[in-house]
Amino acid sequence: MNRRIFFPVLLAVAGILFFAFREDDEAAKKKYAATITVADLKKHLSIIASDEYEGRETGKKGQHMTAEYLAKQFMSYGIPPLVKPLADVNGVITNDPANYYQTVPLVQLRAGGGMIITKTQDFSFGVDYYYTAGIVDQQVHIENIVFAGYGIQDSAWHDYDKLDVSGKAVMVLADEPTNKNGKSLITGTNENSLWTTNRRRKTGEAKKRNASALLIVIPDFQTRYKQNKRAIEAPTLQLDNQEKAKADMPVIYISKEMADSLMNEAKQKQTVDKLIAKAKKKKSIPHFSFAQSLDIIIERKAEKIKSENVLGYIEGSDLKDELVIVTAHMDHLGTDGTAIFNGADDDGSGTVAVLEMAEAFAIAKKEGNGPRRSILFMLVTGEEKGLLGSEWYADHPVFPLANTVCNLNIDMIGRIDPAHKNDTNYVYTIGSDRLSTELKTIIEKNNTRYTGMALDYKYDVPNEPNNFYMRSDHYNFAKNGIPIAFFFNGTHADYHKETDEVSKINFPLMERRTHLIYFNCWEIANRDKRLVVDGKK
Repeated sequence: MNRRIFFPVLLAVAGILFFAFREDDEAAKKKYAATITVADLKKHLSIIASDEYEGRETGKKGQHMTAEYLAKQFMSYGIPPLVKPLADVNGVITNDPANYYQTVPLVQLRAGGGMIITKTQDFSFGVDYYYTAGIVDQQVHIENIVFAGYGIQDSAWHDYDKLDVSGKAVMVLADEPTNKNGKSLITGTNENSLWTTNRRRKTGEAKKRNASALLIVIPDFQTRYKQNKRAIEAPTLQLDNQEKAKADMPVIYISKEMADSLMNEAKQKQTVDKLIAKAKKKKSIPHFSFAQSLDIIIERKAEKIKSENVLGYIEGSDLKDELVIVTAHMDHLGTDGTAIFNGADDDGSGTVAVLEMAEAFAIAKKEGNGPRRSILFMLVTGEEKGLLGSEWYADHPVFPLANTVCNLNIDMIGRIDPAHKNDTNYVYTIGSDRLSTELKTIIEKNNTRYTGMALDYKYDVPNEPNNFYMRSDHYNFAKNGIPIAFFFNGTHADYHKETDEVSKINFPLMERRTHLIYFNCWEIANRDKRLVVDGKK
């Protein structure tokens, strides 16, 4: 054949084959997306967000039940376990759900241990004082206490003017000064300032001035203790591999009776009630120092427990050494007495979305349309306790982090927040161009092509006050230089409340959001080149 004829014919045939492949790929992509349905999402969510699962608190019965349910779903999809199943004595292979687990060892710490004493007095936790379990175990000896009013320092109120508190304990009153009519002397209105609503403000101010301890006096101590009993007594969890935390300035909440006793022992003629009364009348309050020997000993009660991440791995073909990770957290808040925090949206919605995506890709692989890159569908534990499950994976990756192309994280995609009550076809997208500008482009292209949602970037800006970029599991991948995209519906009136129930989920919207994430996962797993890491945010 004439070469001048041969090459154009060859190019034409190649073009036909290329577009035929594209059409086949497009048809396959849509075919498997169609397996992600409202009915299946609702079926799974109605199980794991039911009362039977007891709020899925990390390390508790309900969370272990959830892990087992998720592993059995992966098993039913034909996704092989990462741990090779063992044969019994008769040589029969059994597939244990635990073969899908990555064990996450934890230490549970409870407040209440230790003591606070003076030379003549011994104070009691829950009666005279309390601290939260997030404090660091330590011993602090105090010789001097500085009473610094309300511990407020800004343009409206100056408690730290001319006060040197370095190396000393600071005693301050809770909340903020008000006049006799109950109006704040900081805001001039009935609304409280951030010095009351943000508990970190006073702590940060005392810490900045190198105080050795902060004693916050609560006039209605017993009332507030009962109101906040669950939060005070709730254990904190940390990974068992962590080094002992560096001692930090202890923050102790004390009763006015304890404050009065400390001042009386030091022969001070002040009382908390007198100090508050002076603030109401004079718009100022005395500041004074007094010698007081005080020992604060914090020893939280420690217990080792175990939890687990659940891993469903679909091996790729020609690019199988590269990995896309899709995550959601299975855990929630557990119970409080008879109240059960079922967490249907947070993050039952993300958990079952990951399940449905895993099934779609498993069917695709079974039918010869598996992904080129491998995909790890990972349901993590301990998000509500500080992103612990994803941190453990990042520190102990099953597959090299250097081979991980990106992380798509799903946390709350089943509801509508107040800002979108009249425009419900949306999803917040966070972090998609911070490490890879390509990732944001891919998401926007697939959204235009397949789902037509409003991609809201409200929370994807520097110094965003809610700091959502650092508040879910994608952050542990981003910290390691792995491009991420976080999909989120925003908070709502039922966020972290027992009213976060399946009955309030918008399943058609949840299906559409899951489809969006699925289409992006498909493209990232099948494109010729891995995402370029070029972001500077």
